[in-house]
Amino acid sequence: LYVLFLLFQILGAVILGFGIWILADKTSFIAVLQMSSPSLKTGACILIGVGALTMLMGFLGCLGAVNEIRCLLGLYFTCLMLILLAQIAAALVIYFQKETLKVELSDIVVGLIEDYDPSNEDKRNLQDAWDYVQTQIACCGWTGAKEWENNEILRNKSNTEYPCSCSNRAKDLVEGRGFCVLDDPVNGTATYADWPVHEQGCMDGVEQWLKDNLGIILGVCTGVAVIELLGMILSISLCKNIHSEDYTKVPKS
Repeated sequence: LYVLFLLFQILGAVILGFGIWILADKTSFIAVLQMSSPSLKTGACILIGVGALTMLMGFLGCLGAVNEIRCLLGLYFTCLMLILLAQIAAALVIYFQKETLKVELSDIVVGLIEDYDPSNEDKRNLQDAWDYVQTQIACCGWTGAKEWENNEILRNKSNTEYPCSCSNRAKDLVEGRGFCVLDDPVNGTATYADWPVHEQGCMDGVEQWLKDNLGIILGVCTGVAVIELLGMILSISLCKNIHSEDYTKVPKS
């Protein structure tokens, strides 16, 4: 049982660290989401709270087991059950609202592409994060490079420039951000089809990443749920085995 309490301390630290990473990360797809959607920031704060609570529960559970304090073990069981129910509820919400979340995510990214401006220092971190995503996944736009034709700066330049982070040429990736100039535009105009960029949209790349790592994600979630169930079972069993003091046997003065 003490090993299980130690596992909860470690699990809490991992959840706490993951929440802090979401808030602090500035160079990945998570950064694009958390800087554009307040719901992800709220989720990160919830993760930090759950991580801290899990660590506290591990300590209280260990303290209750060592000193055979039934109320602490009962509190440990109750908090653990609430967290498990919250996790199940969150998983169900994500599953049944996945299409809504997908549309919301699409709107965020499309809006970012349309407003992309390398000279805008206020959005520098957000734009750098999206450039990082396109470079790492080797993709362009959310559903494809055509979305970049709606960018105001590129429209004003007749699409004779293109996003460097979309490029399939190594020399453009050295810069990694901003716009690169098309070598030979026809009549001073061009379309996305003339750009030397990746054809795959980032939506397909993200979905493929999720599919490739689905086993790991499900395995981690299942492992966490099993640990929580074991903690609940063992804590309630220990609580039942702790007998209240029989004060009728205490000698009277």
